[in-house]
Amino acid sequence: MSNIEVKNVEGQAVGTVELSSDVFGIEPNSPVVHQVVVAFEASLRQGTHSVKNRHDVSGGGKKPYRQKGTGRARQGSTRAGQWTGGGVIFGPTPRSHAKRANNKEKKLAMRSVLSGKLADSELILLDSLSFDEPATKKAVAILKALGIDGKRVTIVVPDDDVITYLSFRNIPKVEVIGISEANTRYLIDNACLVMTTEVAKQLEEVLA
Repeated sequence: MSNIEVKNVEGQAVGTVELSSDVFGIEPNSPVVHQVVVAFEASLRQGTHSVKNRHDVSGGGKKPYRQKGTGRARQGSTRAGQWTGGGVIFGPTPRSHAKRANNKEKKLAMRSVLSGKLADSELILLDSLSFDEPATKKAVAILKALGIDGKRVTIVVPDDDVITYLSFRNIPKVEVIGISEANTRYLIDNACLVMTTEVAKQLEEVLA
């Protein structure tokens, strides 16, 4: 177990929390992190890119000139790729770009990111983070108190905490995600990762 510093929304240290070293204290496995991020981003690709080949473009039914005797290279159709107006040779066609990463790799990658963020002092744990009503001004003040305003920040909140989500969502460079949305891509793509001790405990239960 590791003791990790906990701050309040005013940026002051208010104590420590004990979290599993198996989740927040391992040696990051960079190759697995890369593999999982690539697989995630590949799954987002629609794969609808398409071009017309020589069979799809119109025209070209007649042989342009006779086979022999002209001194020119033989041609069967003006719709071949080397002709103006011809089809595209070896162009992209609709396909799936999906890559597979198994569950053990996904969990290892997330543990690696959390451990790396903690080691690089890019993980901030708060004792609590709640709003009575959506208040972007208050959210900006919290970021300034923590010394991370202007940085690319990812904030992980409980899935049902809509008010906190609404408070932070319009701030530039700030991304707010629910616990169920947390994955390697979202956890690593920032300069600072913020969550409450409650959220950290929930992630620990899932990844341990």
